[in-house]
Amino acid sequence: MNASKHIQTILNGTIHSLKTILPMNIDVKSPTIATEPYEQKEMGVLIGLVGDLKGRIIIDGSPEIFGAIGSGMFGMPLEGAMLESFTGEFGNMIAGNLCTFTGQHDLELDITPPTVMVGNTKLYGFQQAFKLPATLEGIGDIFILYTIDDEEE
Repeated sequence: MNASKHIQTILNGTIHSLKTILPMNIDVKSPTIATEPYEQKEMGVLIGLVGDLKGRIIIDGSPEIFGAIGSGMFGMPLEGAMLESFTGEFGNMIAGNLCTFTGQHDLELDITPPTVMVGNTKLYGFQQAFKLPATLEGIGDIFILYTIDDEEE
């Protein structure tokens, strides 16, 4: 399977994961190409992808957005250490669901443990990246960035 088909499978799997996990309406916009450095402004979670494709998933939002997602899923407000822990777990849920989806489409992926990033962070060191914006009804916008590492064959 070629890289562009892998990327399409990952993007479709992400949309499927968001709609499966989140209990609110989601409007996913068209993906765009992102250039380095990618700048995360407030809060995000980074999860590595290994397997048939190597790269990273970064789910980028704000503490308010992640807090509202947590509140929508669990019915209680999250803040501080609980919010940071939830943000990592939310990344795990999206990425884990994505791996299940891609496995059903002949793309084997596994994930690394999540890294929660708080504050302004610049990400460098990727060959190409795709940014998938999504608006969560009643909450706001999140951005999902996929960075693809150089394939060494």
